Amino acid sequence: MLERRNQATGARGKESQLESLRERATELAAIRALAVAGPSERATAAQHAKGKLTARERIEVLFDEGSFCEVEGLRRHRATGFGLEDKKPYTDGVVTGWGTVHGRTVFTYAHDFRIFGGALGEAHAAKIHKLMDLAEAAGAPIVGLCDGAGARIQEGVTALAGYGGIFRRNVRNSGVIPQISVILGPCAGGAAYSPALTDFVFMVRGTSQMFITGPDVVQAVTGEAVTMEHLGGADSHAAVSGVASFVYDDERSCLEDVRHLLSLLPSNNRELAPAGDLEDPADRRNDKLLDLVPARPTQGYDVREVIEEIVDHGDYFEVHGQWAQNMVCALARLGGRLVGVVANQPSYLAGVLDIGASEKAARFVQFCDAFSIPLVTLIDVPGFLPGVDQEHQGIIRHGAKLLYAYCNATVPRISLVLRKAYGGAYIVMDSSSIGADVALAWPSNEIAVMGAEGAANVIFRREIADSADPEATRAQRIKEYQSELMHPYYAAERGLVDDVIDPAETRSRLIATLAMLHAKNAAQPSRKHGNLPL
Repeated sequence: MLERRNQATGARGKESQLESLRERATELAAIRALAVAGPSERATAAQHAKGKLTARERIEVLFDEGSFCEVEGLRRHRATGFGLEDKKPYTDGVVTGWGTVHGRTVFTYAHDFRIFGGALGEAHAAKIHKLMDLAEAAGAPIVGLCDGAGARIQEGVTALAGYGGIFRRNVRNSGVIPQISVILGPCAGGAAYSPALTDFVFMVRGTSQMFITGPDVVQAVTGEAVTMEHLGGADSHAAVSGVASFVYDDERSCLEDVRHLLSLLPSNNRELAPAGDLEDPADRRNDKLLDLVPARPTQGYDVREVIEEIVDHGDYFEVHGQWAQNMVCALARLGGRLVGVVANQPSYLAGVLDIGASEKAARFVQFCDAFSIPLVTLIDVPGFLPGVDQEHQGIIRHGAKLLYAYCNATVPRISLVLRKAYGGAYIVMDSSSIGADVALAWPSNEIAVMGAEGAANVIFRREIADSADPEATRAQRIKEYQSELMHPYYAAERGLVDDVIDPAETRSRLIATLAMLHAKNAAQPSRKHGNLPL
């Protein structure tokens, strides 16, 4: 009897415990709903009125449906003073967590502008630090959805220290996991340096602004009146400063392209990029190229059309398309393998190398090398851009960045001379002498110290000046120089080019060469790191 009574008492205790747990679960659901809803409908309406999505709406667009798992959604700040002790909203103004994009794990933090203007405080920063550490441990990309007003002034130097922790992790994860910043609102002061340390920066016209000092400070210090959009808007950073890698007219199309970029990239530096389909035949001929590229070296054409003809399905993803347009950098697939394409653009400044083009290509080459993405370089370059401004602004130092990036790269490297390749610019554009694994050329190639006309004017200057018919003598000497030192097989005869190929066979030759180099293993000297000419 006593045993039976004890069993009944125990059963009632468990029943009471279960009822209590149900109540707690209901309470938890209510708290979570409050955190998800945000501060108020008015704040949400104000965000939408600016043409902006809320943090959680952005997350819904970025991730596969139903895959997002939030981290520290119930975190609150512990600051006091200036009224903060009366305002302790859940999330503390940043939503953090992970989910899947095209089935692969990706981490994100999204500033919630509705809470403290998305400003960073101690708890806010701690959430981002934790997420970055998780992304590093999991070996997965991280995407920052930036829409914040900088450091939370009420928390003073504590907030600034939070930025320091983010910057340190940005640098530690550089070349380890892909880091992407999406600017969807203001990003000012110290906050702008984290995106600058990441691999790619996306911006949206009309709503994204990045600057170290705002228009009011600029006018106070310099007297120059400038709008936020002109100072730090999307188009300014895309075309002038080179800070923005990609620019869009609306947030949804921007976030869709973030998804596309993530689908191309490897998750970390220990994995290879996902393979694409093999539906585009590897032996597809490129007869269109025979008419697309003019034989005359001074005539322009769009090298994007060459890239489109060569790569799988004509699909490529250009980086920094509006900045330094004399250089094209793009991610594409060849035979299903992801490659980084670097190409001179003859339709803009004749494809010369200048400061902007050198920096643009150098950073792209470094990124590809860090994540084991093979490099294909298409060369049609007349040289470096001459001029006092270029020299005084450091074209030697900046051009050396591209040279350093190529020389330091250990991924498979294939170079292809389409037409002209003159002077030091030829060497810098991944020539065989600086380590290209395979150097190819079309029969239209002209590889030389300089163009035939300039060379003849230097070598035969006196003879031309003393001639009874200087123009006829100049024309004769130019023809002689071309036939002796600039014919299409001169470099191949000396082993500087591995083969001269039919342009129609370009795709098949590149794919076959990439397959041969697939398991390339290049040893590096023992060192802490090199000294890039910054």
